[in-house]
Amino acid sequence: MARIEHVEIRMVDLPPKVKRTDAIQSFVSQETPIVTITDADGASGTGYSYTIGTGGSSVMRLLSDHLVPRILGQDADRVEAIWRDLEYATHATTIGAITALALAAIDTALWDLRARKQGLPLWVLAGGAKDRAPLYTTEGGWLHIEPEALVDDALAARSAGFRGSKIKIGRPHVSEDLARLSAVRRAVGDGFEIMTDANQGFLVDEAIRRAGRFGELDLAWIEEPLPADDVEGHVRLARSTATPIAVGESLYSIRHFRDYMARGACSVVQVDVARIGGITPWLKVAHAAEAFDLPVSPHFLMELHVSLVCAVPNGKYVEYIPQLEDLTTEGMRVEDGMAVPSSAPGLGIAWDRAAVERRSLPAFTRTFTAA
Repeated sequence: MARIEHVEIRMVDLPPKVKRTDAIQSFVSQETPIVTITDADGASGTGYSYTIGTGGSSVMRLLSDHLVPRILGQDADRVEAIWRDLEYATHATTIGAITALALAAIDTALWDLRARKQGLPLWVLAGGAKDRAPLYTTEGGWLHIEPEALVDDALAARSAGFRGSKIKIGRPHVSEDLARLSAVRRAVGDGFEIMTDANQGFLVDEAIRRAGRFGELDLAWIEEPLPADDVEGHVRLARSTATPIAVGESLYSIRHFRDYMARGACSVVQVDVARIGGITPWLKVAHAAEAFDLPVSPHFLMELHVSLVCAVPNGKYVEYIPQLEDLTTEGMRVEDGMAVPSSAPGLGIAWDRAAVERRSLPAFTRTFTAA
């Protein structure tokens, strides 16, 4: 047994390097809670999660006031037991983003600690299904970007070996979305994937209408076409179109995913390790998706998701959106449009400790020590 002796929590605010807009919001800030856990052997692991501009202070208060004190003195090897204890301790605030993001920061730190102590990279420890995964890019496809720029970005991504580009949809009229997507399809040809993302911006009738108009474009998927809690609406939409329907970034429970998969309401699973509450539940969702013959293409967090996509046999794509460049000494390795997970023990994230400390917000920096 290696008791948890010391926990440090911080939050860094990372403004996006490009303007990010979608059908319902702008991505204005990337609040990044960071948790470092040290055990009685002196080994440590670091985990993190994120917001897109709101809720970071609430995540940090949940960590400092309720979750971190509960894990002090616990056996760091018992990751499942700790996760379940914290889930039950926050029963009154689950299921939802704030609690999930706090749980994820702790759980990813524990997995990093476990992997480091065993001398294994996360992608091997969690399954080791493959040593690389194809990439698609999102950063050049935001809703405000004009068709010419969308085309230029997609062509550049194709030249770099990427397998696809994601284009945001949700312009006021279907004709506008269709024109943007058609311009990209004409430019890249049939062999390059076009993913789309509505960010929950449609009602069912409009989603069905647009999916029908997009059918000729052979899209890789339509992501989050409807509000995430509308399972029945997704069932209706999925039955109306041959285009795959992708969900997951706004689902916070393994049971939510179970309902979608069991009812045929999705065909691409985009489980997000931060929003599902950590690596522990992420793997459960991924393995459940395998049982339904569904691919997993997680949302965001490429520096962490590269290892998880490579851990499971049904991991399909990694979404290319750099997040941690300002906090790391080296980025995710990319070879011919493929994401390659790190061979270093742990999550595979090379934290720049000096940069993390320098950019941490003092109001949310705290340390805890077991009695």
